[in-house]
Formats: sequence, C-alpha cells, structure tokens
Amino acid sequence: MTAMIRIGICDDIYDARMQIRSLLERILERKGIQSTFVEFPSGEKLLRFLETHTGELDILFLDMKMMGIDGMETARRIRQSDTDLGLVFVTSYADRVFDGYTVGALAYLMKPARQSQLEEIVNRVLAGLYQKENQTFFCRYGDVTYRVPYGKILYFESDRRIITCVTKEREFTFYDKLDHVAMQVGEQFVRIHQRYLVNALMVDSISANEVHIGEAVLPISRSLKEAAMIALTHAALDQ
Repeated sequence: MTAMIRIGICDDIYDARMQIRSLLERILERKGIQSTFVEFPSGEKLLRFLETHTGELDILFLDMKMMGIDGMETARRIRQSDTDLGLVFVTSYADRVFDGYTVGALAYLMKPARQSQLEEIVNRVLAGLYQKENQTFFCRYGDVTYRVPYGKILYFESDRRIITCVTKEREFTFYDKLDHVAMQVGEQFVRIHQRYLVNALMVDSISANEVHIGEAVLPISRSLKEAAMIALTHAALDQ
C-alpha cells in the first residue's frame, strides 16, 4: 500500500513550486512510487484545504517567506491539529533555519533545492510510512486514499455498505462491509453491535449496555454482549 506518497507544495512563487515538483516526480518515477501533488500559492489556501483534508498529505514542502501568513506561522497552525504531517521548509533565507525545529520540521532546504537533498527526504518519509503500515488503516473514497493510524481511530460505523471511520479530528467515509474492516484491523478492534466496531484502547467506559468512547455513546447488542465485554475488559487490563 505504501507505493503511494501524497505531497503538498506551498510557495507563492509558481516557478519555485514547479522546480520542486519536477525534481520529486523524477525521483519517484525512478523508484516506481506513485504520487499525488497538491499545490498552494499561499499559507491561507493551504490552511483552508487542511480544515477538511486532515491526514491526506504525507509530506509538505513549505516556503518560509510568503505574502500574507508566512511559512512559520502556517506551520504552527498546522501543528495545532496535525502532529504527524511531515514538514520541510524550503527558503532563500538562512537566518531562521533553527525555527523550523520548533514545529518538528523534517528538514530545512535552501532554494533552489537539489535533487540529492529531496531524494534523501523522500527516502526518510517512505521508510516512515513502511514502518507504520502495520498500524495504519487504509481506506479509499473516490480518487483519495486515506491513511489513518489505528491509534487515532475511535470506532467504525456501518450504514448498509457505507462505513464511517471516526477519529477525534474528523470522519472518513468509504464503501465496504464492517466484517471486512474487522478482518483488516485485528483484535484491537471489538465488534459491539451489527453497526459498530470500536477501538478497545480508546474506550473511556463501559456500562451494562453501552460503550462511551470520545463524545459518542454506542449501544452493545444483546447477541454480542458477552464476547464484547470479555474482549473490552482484556484490552483495558492489557493497557
């Protein structure tokens, strides 16, 4: 599944975005890695995109000095809701090189970025994605493939063939069967109802007929109650 990387490039200069993109496309084509690119001419447009597309980028190349909201302020706002997105600053100015590390930047590149530098960053990002793959849920809706870490998932809800993956930050909707989802995610997730599959490690409390998880209160069905209670209890004890 990790033969795909999703890349954002934010710079108010079109030629600067194209220079990075063309080098990255060359690198990824040689590696046989599929890619999707999303470009942003300003920090404001990037932040608006991320309001409804959290988790849809694996790495973001961000110009430090832009008109309007600069790169550092943009990065700070991103980190308020997304601590996982890989950030790489690309700039013509070296005076703020250490500022990038306050927001957990992967790297700081001087313009024009060199292919060897970009390849090293791509290798690091791909290695991280491979490492996380066994603890990541993949779902596809339309042309978008989402990678959702298990640790962020609260529960899955089924409405016929439409599945909603609920996290604290947002929801991801896709087409599948809940039985198939349960087979993919393993024992960490417990079926409590025909419609609900919960992350046992994220459950806040359990009552006689309900599970409290995040802001939701989900019913436990009579037919699944005994097995669900045993599984949820074991998960709580193992934490």
